Amino acid sequence: MGFRCWLLVITFVLSMGFHCELAGAHGRRQLLQSLEPPDDDVCTAVVSPQGYECQEYEVKTQDGYILTMHRIPQGRGGGSAGKRQPVLLQHGVLMDGMTWLLNPPQQSLAFVLADNGFDVWITHGRGTRWSRRHESLDTSNPAYWAWSWDELASFDLPATVGFVFRKTGRKLHYVGHSMGTLTALSAFSEGKLVDKIKSAALLTPVAYLTYMTTPIGRAAGSAFSGEVRTSSQHSLNFSMLGALGVGEFDPKGAVGTNYLEFVCAMPGVNCYDLMASFTGPNCCLNYSTVDMYLKYELQPTSVRTLVHFLQTIRSGVITKYDYGSSMANMVAYGQSSPPEYHMPNIPHHLPLLLSYGGGDMLSDVKDVQLLLKDLRNHDADELVAQLVKEYAHLDFVMGVNAKQVVYDGLIAFFGKHS
Repeated sequence: MGFRCWLLVITFVLSMGFHCELAGAHGRRQLLQSLEPPDDDVCTAVVSPQGYECQEYEVKTQDGYILTMHRIPQGRGGGSAGKRQPVLLQHGVLMDGMTWLLNPPQQSLAFVLADNGFDVWITHGRGTRWSRRHESLDTSNPAYWAWSWDELASFDLPATVGFVFRKTGRKLHYVGHSMGTLTALSAFSEGKLVDKIKSAALLTPVAYLTYMTTPIGRAAGSAFSGEVRTSSQHSLNFSMLGALGVGEFDPKGAVGTNYLEFVCAMPGVNCYDLMASFTGPNCCLNYSTVDMYLKYELQPTSVRTLVHFLQTIRSGVITKYDYGSSMANMVAYGQSSPPEYHMPNIPHHLPLLLSYGGGDMLSDVKDVQLLLKDLRNHDADELVAQLVKEYAHLDFVMGVNAKQVVYDGLIAFFGKHS
């Protein structure tokens, strides 16, 4: 398989991308264009050309990371931005804030919210294209990457949510997708953010990963459990990377390509039909979205973040990052094993909307039901669960009909809790 197709395979496997058959005439042309990331920022390239006002802000976390946020303060119809209800949009792993802007305005959640009277704030997580700065560390330094999604819940979300809260003077609504739901749930379970959040909408909620039994997901677990030898005779010890817990995972770099060579060679993994074998059959994507996706994604993350996910798959328990030894955990946490995130501790009065797909093989229905079981004592009128039988993982943020299927109900939910 050629490099360009490998690049597309990587994009799909770890950020829920597209069919490798797209690397035909249409796909090859787009991949060639996507190898060099665009220089324009989000406002210049995507938001302002659609007729929306766009603002950019910098936010520094307590541990020194400098994050970029973008704001769409009002819809194309204008109006008073000062009186609008703020809402923060948090993307998933190996994505950035472009998640919410890949479709036309009438289909992209950020634009839909702005046109429905909301003050929209879009985050870009640490390590992604527009959030790669630190007060003292450079991205070439492994210490820059010494974090997992623990730190996203403990530092990034409090920084961004707190910034919006101070800037607007109002509590905000929250929307998360995939890992953006896990970090929020983890923070909520520890009592963080809840004093600044009015309600939270969780699209394809990720907490438990017990029933993620797709060949791609299981192959990922195997890849990080021992030494990997690829067909090109390169050797990557992913378990050593996991033990160190530091370093950048750039899916477009050598680690990513070698990793995918290993995964695609495993029995039962069909790298020409990744849509069905990883996320489930997304029902409602189109080529214009693919074009935007290939232009702006995929984004780096830390090795430790991926290892942390795989620890959850293996253990079946939602815990903080396991440093691999009792001594190391004792240093980090004061106990020999990583502390658990207790989902039942999420305040029962916090309004939650969980929207999940019947065809989602990553955020499996059974795993969402495990989460809902943890939330069984939640105030009945503050918990809404929506199962969209035909949807898979990407449809919730990129589906052409997501406005009618999901976003209209999400807006009504926010309206009820404003």
